[in-house]
Amino acid sequence: MPATGGTDGLGAGINVLFQPWAEAVYKTRGENGSKGMPSERCLPHGITKAFSVPEPFKIIQTPELLVILHEEFNHHRQIFTDGRRMPDRRAPTSFGYSIGTWQGDTLIVDTAGSVDAAWLDFRGHPATDRLHLVERYQRRDFGHLEIQFTIDDPKAYRAPWNITMTFELLPETELIEHICENERDAARIEGTPAP
Repeated sequence: MPATGGTDGLGAGINVLFQPWAEAVYKTRGENGSKGMPSERCLPHGITKAFSVPEPFKIIQTPELLVILHEEFNHHRQIFTDGRRMPDRRAPTSFGYSIGTWQGDTLIVDTAGSVDAAWLDFRGHPATDRLHLVERYQRRDFGHLEIQFTIDDPKAYRAPWNITMTFELLPETELIEHICENERDAARIEGTPAP
């Protein structure tokens, strides 16, 4: 399902209860125009930030695995639907480790094991290695997908909080290659001309 959506900030209109250090980080990121986000260095987005980028993505579903292909940076994510449990130990990744189960027509995805110091959105809501993300995927109708995210990160926030994103189907759309060239992009970010 190629789809697109996007928002520049997750917490708009939501009372997000930060831990003090996380609130200071969020405020600093806002004041400096979100400079320093991982994608400036060709590093992957976290899950919610990847969905908020206004680039298409495709969902491929098999009986035991769901794969999400993001056009931006050609990133992919695996959601295991084969009944496995969350592993006790695993190296952290930008998208964490995801297990999905179906409840009627709703796909519930449980994700843990994210890298520390991730960004949840363009405004700079921080996340830590304690992030536990629960997503609820529902097709409102043929052309619309809605994902509700529950963000639970006790190191960064005093309470879990929810956001919902809606995406439109882009029929007959193919993903194109999107490469981040770190060597060339770094020069532009620093304000010096590329070689």
